[in-house]
Amino acid sequence: MFTEAQLYSPVTQGADGDVTVHLSDQHPGVHDPVYRSRRNAIAAMALEYRPGDPVPRVDYTAAEQQVWRIVSRELARKREKYACTEVIEAAERLGLPSDHIPQLDEVTAKLVPLTGFRYAPAAGLVPLRQFFGSFADRTFHSTQYIRHHSAPLYTPEPDAIHEILGHANQLASPRFAALYETAGAAVSRLETERALKFLADVFWFSMEFGVLREHGEARCYGAGLLSSYGEIEEFRDADLRPLDIHAMGTVTYDITHYQPVLYCAESITEIEDVVGEFFETVTDETVARLKGVQPI
Repeated sequence: MFTEAQLYSPVTQGADGDVTVHLSDQHPGVHDPVYRSRRNAIAAMALEYRPGDPVPRVDYTAAEQQVWRIVSRELARKREKYACTEVIEAAERLGLPSDHIPQLDEVTAKLVPLTGFRYAPAAGLVPLRQFFGSFADRTFHSTQYIRHHSAPLYTPEPDAIHEILGHANQLASPRFAALYETAGAAVSRLETERALKFLADVFWFSMEFGVLREHGEARCYGAGLLSSYGEIEEFRDADLRPLDIHAMGTVTYDITHYQPVLYCAESITEIEDVVGEFFETVTDETVARLKGVQPI
């Protein structure tokens, strides 16, 4: 299991209203005052947002737009080579721009006719209950910042490239969008943090880092793989194991390295039958029972 706060740079707001994004010492932009100021400003816009307000639009810089163009081009090539057909066809229907960063309301305008999902801004880490629970209303909380220009093909945290090129291309599939919604509906049944964390870990090994077999080859469908320039090339070398809800919810893993163990379905139908059934029926009692089983 992992601590989800590791995925994001913490965001704080002082008594004076100033917003600060706390980058780690290893972050590519930690010593760039312009980038740090930029991150603070974008986070502040997201914190001011309230449901029903117009989604804040970011005036992206030329450097940020260039990062998007580089990554979008490279990931499109890798998606065609390594992603499953369902994702490739969904991405084609969605038609995200490759020449500029789409605003979140642009992503929503493209997604709603396909699957009804809408994007809402997030300053950084969204609490698990809010993040997953919003899926029930077909809402996805997304960051708006872009990774540092010195490392366009790398980010230590989910940025708009991950949220859009990874998740939106996945959410454009009605079958995958339905799995998100089912996971979101489960949150209202879960009272314990233990159960919520178990659901988040199953989601991690399916919708974030999921793999399936197609025409005898391992293909990816997880948003984390679809948006990672490096890991999308390496996932076939992982230990690909059959879907196993108990293992997916209890295995220990490190988010700072490529995942050495992934869970591979034989088809999207199996994902719906196994992972979808778990999302549809999970309760606190289910998780307590599963966590009480000793792994083989």
